[in-house]
Amino acid sequence: MFFTTLTCSPWQVIRLYRDHATSEQFHSELKTDLNLKRLPSGKFAANDLVLCAGLVAYNLLRAIGQISLQEPDAPVLTKVNRRRVKTVIENLIWLVSRMVEHARQTKLRFDRHSLWFPTFRRIYMSLSG
Repeated sequence: MFFTTLTCSPWQVIRLYRDHATSEQFHSELKTDLNLKRLPSGKFAANDLVLCAGLVAYNLLRAIGQISLQEPDAPVLTKVNRRRVKTVIENLIWLVSRMVEHARQTKLRFDRHSLWFPTFRRIYMSLSG
């Protein structure tokens, strides 16, 4: 039995409660995966700036994760509906590369045996226009 002061139907309350759990999951990802458990300063303005930068990074990583699900080129074992931010960072942001200078040009060279490079290339091309 549940008690609430909400004026909507019981089914609406249950749906809102489920959405609350999803919100808690995203909040947990923001804190743990982006390491924003403890804000660095005693100054409110500095912490506000760090949190805003963290939210921008979180939203970009979530967008990259959703784009990575649009094609079946990612080397995953099971089909998923969304990727955790930690997984996006580990698979697509920490992609092995090295900086090469040749003919007065600087380029990034990626490992040709990387399983995640085709996905990275597709996401980069879709975001760069």
